[in-house]
Amino acid sequence: MNEKALRILEYPKVIAKLTEFADSAPGKGLCESLVPMDDLSAIVSAQNETEDATSYIIRLGKISFGQNRDLSFSLNALSLGSSLSAAELLHLAAAAECAGKVHKYGAKEHETDEDNTLTPYFEGLIPLPDVAKEIRRCLISEEEVADDASAELSKIRRQKLSCNDKMHEVLSQMVNSFRTYLQDAVITTRNNRYCLPVKAEYKNSVPGMVHDRSKAGSTFFIEPSQVVEYNNRLQELESLEKEEIEKILATLSALAGEHIEEFASNAKILTRLDFLFAKGKLALSMKAGKPEYVSERIIELHKARHPFIDPAKVVPIDIKFGEDVNLMIITGPNTGGKTVSLKTTGLLCAMGQAGLHIPASTLSKLCVFRDIFADIGDEQSIEQSLSTFSAHMTNIISILKKADRHCLCLFDELCAGTDPAEGAALAIAILKNLQQKDALTLATTHYSELKIFALSAPGTLNASCEFDVETLTPTYHLLLGIPGKSNAFAISSKLGLPGEIIEEAKKEVTENQISFEDLLSDLDHSRKEIEAKEQAMEEDRERIEVLRLELEEKNAELARKRENVLRKANEEARDILQDAKDTADEAIRSYHKGGDIRTMEKTRANLREKIKDRSKNLSEKQTPVQTSKSLTAEEIKKGDYLEILSMKMKGTVQSLPDAKGNMMILCGAMQVRANIKDVRRSEAPVDLDKTSSKSGKKGNYSGKFSKAMNISPEINLLGQTADEAIANLDKYLDDAYLSHLHSVRVVHGKGTGVLRDAVARHLKKLSYVKDFHLGEYGEGDAGVTIVEFK
Repeated sequence: MNEKALRILEYPKVIAKLTEFADSAPGKGLCESLVPMDDLSAIVSAQNETEDATSYIIRLGKISFGQNRDLSFSLNALSLGSSLSAAELLHLAAAAECAGKVHKYGAKEHETDEDNTLTPYFEGLIPLPDVAKEIRRCLISEEEVADDASAELSKIRRQKLSCNDKMHEVLSQMVNSFRTYLQDAVITTRNNRYCLPVKAEYKNSVPGMVHDRSKAGSTFFIEPSQVVEYNNRLQELESLEKEEIEKILATLSALAGEHIEEFASNAKILTRLDFLFAKGKLALSMKAGKPEYVSERIIELHKARHPFIDPAKVVPIDIKFGEDVNLMIITGPNTGGKTVSLKTTGLLCAMGQAGLHIPASTLSKLCVFRDIFADIGDEQSIEQSLSTFSAHMTNIISILKKADRHCLCLFDELCAGTDPAEGAALAIAILKNLQQKDALTLATTHYSELKIFALSAPGTLNASCEFDVETLTPTYHLLLGIPGKSNAFAISSKLGLPGEIIEEAKKEVTENQISFEDLLSDLDHSRKEIEAKEQAMEEDRERIEVLRLELEEKNAELARKRENVLRKANEEARDILQDAKDTADEAIRSYHKGGDIRTMEKTRANLREKIKDRSKNLSEKQTPVQTSKSLTAEEIKKGDYLEILSMKMKGTVQSLPDAKGNMMILCGAMQVRANIKDVRRSEAPVDLDKTSSKSGKKGNYSGKFSKAMNISPEINLLGQTADEAIANLDKYLDDAYLSHLHSVRVVHGKGTGVLRDAVARHLKKLSYVKDFHLGEYGEGDAGVTIVEFK
C-alpha cells in the first residue's frame, strides 16, 4: 500500500502506539512490521483474532509475555551440541515458564467458552516445567551456580571454605604478631592470592613471596610462606570448581537440547500471542470496535473518531457512501472539520485492513481496497493545510495514473492555490476522470462550482461540516446530502468588519451565487427543524421505554413477593397442622393410658397460650372480625351450649363462672376451663342424648374409637406404592396403638426391598414405637416387619 499516503494519514503513529503495548522484543518487532492487507479472508481472520484477544483481556485480565525472547542463537548453538552460558540457560527457563503461564491462562478460558481463533495457539504451547525447574535449581543467577547443583560442586565448595577459614586463621595470627611491620592491620589480595601489606623497611622480616608493591614503594604485598600451601590449594580448588560448573552447564544444555523444537515452537507462538494481545490492548485503549467487512464496495462509518484527537473533545462523525455513490464532496468553512473527516476515513480504512479494531461503532461496514491514495499536502497536520499548487498537482497526476475501482482516493482542497475559476474547472475534470475509473473518492473544497456539480452529477454526494454562525465556532458534525456554506460574510461581520465593506463585497457576488447561498441557508434551517423534531420524538420514545421497563420490573417484584407470601403461608400452615396432629396424638395417648388430669390440664393451658399468641400475631395483620356481644355471669346457666373462641371448641357448661369468670365446659370427652370473656353462645347440636343412646354407649366419643376396638393385628401393604403404603401404615399404627395392641405385623413382601426400606424409615420417626425387626423363620422372614409399641 502507498507508504506516502499511510504517512500522511498518520498510520505510523498507530503502529508506534501498538508497539508500546507489546511486552517482548519479538512481539514489538511483529507490531512494527504490520501493514494493511488486501485479502478479505486474511483481514476477517485478523479482525477475529483481535476480537478474541480483547475478549480474553476483558474476561481474564492481561497476561505478560515479557519473558519471551529471541532464542534463535541459543537454539542454533544447542543444535550444534554447544554448551550455553548460565544467562542463556536462564533465558530458556524463563521462556518455558512463560509458555506454561500462558498455556494455563488459555486453558482457564477454554473451560468456560467455546473454541475461538486463539485456542490453537494456546493448545500449541508445550510447557516444559521439568526443564525450567532443573535450570532454576542449579542456577541462582547469571553469575552464581547453586552449591547443590551437583554433589561434586558441593564437596569442592566445602573444601574451599575450610581451606579459606584455616588460611585466614593463620593470617589473623600473623597480623597480630607482626602488627609493627604492617602498613595496615588488614588482609588483602594480589593476583588472587592472600597477602599482608608490609612496610618497606620490614620486608625482609616477613618471610614469603612478594606479589606487588605500592607506587610510592613504601608498602610491599607479601604472601607469607606459612600460607603458600593454603593459597596453592585454594587455586587448585577454584580450578576444580570452574571445571565442575562447566560440566553442570553442559548437562543443563544437553537437557535443554532435547527440546529444541518445543522451545522454537513456543517462541513463535508466544511472539504471535504477544502481537495479538497488543492489538487487543490498543483496541481497549481507543475504545475501538470490530468493523464488518463486506464484499460490496461500501464505506459506512458510524460514530467514527480520529484516534489521536482528545477523546473528551473529538466529535464522532458518520460517513456512508459507495455502491451507487462513488464520489463525496465535503464543503464548509475553514477549521470546520473537513480535513479531520478526510483523514479519519482514510486512517480507519487502513487500520481495519491491518486487522486492527477501529474507533467507531461495531455497526460500521468497510470494504477492502488494494491501495489508498491521499493528497493532503506536504507535512500537513490535522489543524493546518500548507502546500503549493504544483506540489498538489504532481501528487494528483501520480494518483490518476494508478487509481482504479479498487482504490480509495482522498483529496483535501482539490486544485486550491490557483485562479478559482480555473481551479474549479480543473477539479471537476479530475473528479469526473476518477468517476470514469470508478474509484471511490472523497474530496473537500470551497468551490461553489463543485457544490453545484455534486447536486447534478450522478453517483455524487454532497456533504458539509456544520458551523454555528452565532458563536463563530464549528460543531464538527458531518452532514450528508447537504452542501455547506463558506459563511465568509457572516464571519467577517461578527469579527467586526465594517458593514459598508461587507455590502460592497455582496455587490460583487452574482445574483445566481446569492440565490444559491440563500437556498443553502433555507436547506440548513429546514434540516435543523427536522432534527429538532426527531430528537424530541426520540426522547419521548426513550421515556416510554424507561416507563415500560419500570412497569415490568414492578410487576416482576409483585409476582416475587406474592410467591414468597404464598410459600411462607403454606410453610406456616404445614407447621401448624403438624403441631396440631402431634398435640392431638399425644393427648389421645395420654387419655387412653389414664394420664394425670393435672398434666393434661397443664398441656391444654400451654396449648391455649400458644393459640392466643398466634391469634394475636394474626390480629396485627388482619382486620378484626365483628363478634357477638360478650356474656355476663347472670346470663350463663348449666347446660348452655357455648363456643370457646380461642380454641375453636364447643361444649356444654358444667359449672357456673366463679369470681374470676372461669368455668368448666364439657367439649366431647374433655372438660376445658374457659373464661367468660373467651366464650360466646352457639347453636346446640340436634338431640345429642338421643344420638348417644342409640349408639348404646355413654359419652360423646364412641363413634371415633369404635373402629379401634376391632383393629386387626396385621396390615398387608403388598401391591402398594411406597407413598400409598406409608399413608395407610401411619393411620393403621395410630389405630393399633390406641387399641392398646402390644405388637403388630406389617406385611410388605421381599421384592426389591424398596417398600421394606420405606417402612423402616417411617417406623424410626414414630415416638410411640418401642422396637421393630424383620420377621424370623415362621413369622414371614424378610417379607414381614414386627412392630412393638411402648
